[in-house]
Amino acid sequence: MHIKATAPQSMKTEIRPNTMSIPLHNPSLFNATPNSIPRALRGCLGSLDGACIEKLLLHCASALESNDVTLAQQVMWVLNNVASSVGDPNQRLASCFLRALISRASSVCLTTMNFNSSGTIHRRLMSVTELAGYVDVIPWHRFGFCASNSAILKAIQGYSRVHILDFSITHCMQWPTLIDALAKRPEGPPSLRITVPSYRPLVPPLLNVSAEEVGLRLGNFAKYRDVPFEFKIIDVDASSCKDSSAFPFESVLSHLTPSELNLRNDEALVVNCQNWIRYLSDETIGSAHEDASLRDTFLDIIKGLNPCIMIVVDEDSDLSASSLTSRITTCFNYLWIPFDALETFLPKDSHQRLEYESDIGHKIENIISYEGIQRVERLESGEKMSQRMKNAGFFSIPFSEETIREVKFLLDEHASGWGMKREDDMLVLTWKGHNSVFATAWVPNGLED
Repeated sequence: MHIKATAPQSMKTEIRPNTMSIPLHNPSLFNATPNSIPRALRGCLGSLDGACIEKLLLHCASALESNDVTLAQQVMWVLNNVASSVGDPNQRLASCFLRALISRASSVCLTTMNFNSSGTIHRRLMSVTELAGYVDVIPWHRFGFCASNSAILKAIQGYSRVHILDFSITHCMQWPTLIDALAKRPEGPPSLRITVPSYRPLVPPLLNVSAEEVGLRLGNFAKYRDVPFEFKIIDVDASSCKDSSAFPFESVLSHLTPSELNLRNDEALVVNCQNWIRYLSDETIGSAHEDASLRDTFLDIIKGLNPCIMIVVDEDSDLSASSLTSRITTCFNYLWIPFDALETFLPKDSHQRLEYESDIGHKIENIISYEGIQRVERLESGEKMSQRMKNAGFFSIPFSEETIREVKFLLDEHASGWGMKREDDMLVLTWKGHNSVFATAWVPNGLED
């Protein structure tokens, strides 16, 4: 269930006008006056709560969808006078949505609204140390790492060889903790292999070192902890992509065979998917895949590899709707969570906070500004993903009490608003009672015993 924008008390703070100055080639976009905007929007010129911001965003989206340039300009004028990247959570969230709407307007209303693309958010490359700090800011990623690693440790008990097929966007940041835990096994550590694709979705966080360098660093740490270690990179061919910004998933899938992966009968195969499946297209592709989507084809291929466990972790929201207004409503009522959480412990001008929120803005821009192959953020809820897994022939396995204790211990290190609950097949990270990230564990049907 998604929270309404008016629900969280911390999102009801007053928003004051300010000068945000989003770069535009045509400043006359914001030359509206209070008397020139529709009566229905004038009430939003004063104190804005979440409900008013959502109302403005939906008005703007509707205007863009109907090519009503005048109304879109008027609504953006109002938003520009209340949004701020260094204000309260409402203002900061409004700032991200305004940028996204400007980006969309520059493409759908190009003949009458001439924008400068400098309003688009650009990302820098992080160092490994910066990335470690990034994932520690809030438990958005660490929750999944903790739940996954604990479940993996249980699944590989008794195995002397372990092979992890890792699909994630966080550059193997979860594995040092697992390597450390393996080193402490009473019976001694297993040999560990980790295989990753050479190419990843071009989404934040971005790292300034190569996959090869990541593998070397993991290898050095494993050696320090006396864990036998191998690191393999799947060489993905990106030349087949017509769009340079697209991810070559079909090339990745073509390499997922027992021979290419050098699977061994005496090792436990673990498949780890952290914030990754969402980037697989859910549109049917036909041909050799018998009208299946890449998302379903991926699951079918993984099932055929017979892993001893498959972990799926992602954000618990459905952002796959074709309707722009639907996506705005869901996105706004979901992504207030990190903005609200960061407000509890980081100053408004904190560089770390601004960078984290910038990455959320990158996501919002893709969700709102683009359609077709360019819209790569096609997240589906944990409930939908669980049903997809079952349809693909997987059986859910529950997280152990030990895992529950470890996750609770992790959350104790963060703000009191974070919590955890069990929900059907999922373990769910919550903020002030609202779902944010889900974690699930699966085995192919027939292996659950």
